[in-house]
Amino acid sequence: MQTFCKLVGVLACCWLPASAFAINDWSYVQEKDRLTNRNYSVAISPLPRRDLYDNMRLEVMCKDNALQVTIESTSLIASQGSRFDVEYQIDQKPPVNIQMTTFKDSKRRGYTNENAQAIATQMLAGKAIFIRVNTLIREVLSGSIPLDDAAKPLTQVLADCGITATVNSLDEKPYSLIEFQQDFAKLNEEQQQQLLDKIRKLLTEMY
Repeated sequence: MQTFCKLVGVLACCWLPASAFAINDWSYVQEKDRLTNRNYSVAISPLPRRDLYDNMRLEVMCKDNALQVTIESTSLIASQGSRFDVEYQIDQKPPVNIQMTTFKDSKRRGYTNENAQAIATQMLAGKAIFIRVNTLIREVLSGSIPLDDAAKPLTQVLADCGITATVNSLDEKPYSLIEFQQDFAKLNEEQQQQLLDKIRKLLTEMY
């Protein structure tokens, strides 16, 4: 019986797709495309809580040195090869609206290439990502996916695509004009003039 169970487990690992893994945690998986025989890597999200949200999964993939983010749902999203609207929100940051496209062989799985790097790097600095998917039948699918253990799988996939990103650097907020004005006011007159001269030199070099 034990031998049979081990055999079943091996067969499952060989035949199940990447989306069959990572039920409770984010994971990093390397697989081979059966059509092209090329290796690719993917970070796979856990499923949202089924008692609160719809059954969907998020994947970040590096394939042929290109980054791709996919959403997979057990519910219909749109007809094959169709565009559909997606809204995602990381923690309390403003929601972001993008469009994704269903694969030519699936009505339940869609992808984006152009927004993939932005989504992946933003997730590195977050605690959770909330997703809304507008389907063909005007139904809204939603899910909240935790990001607590996503950093390692995501950075591995990004590294596979030659993208360097760290959590610490993403946590730093951009220096705002208001912050600059506040800091500038703390300087004496001579320091202010020195800083202005440096800024003018930088602007001249940028023209």
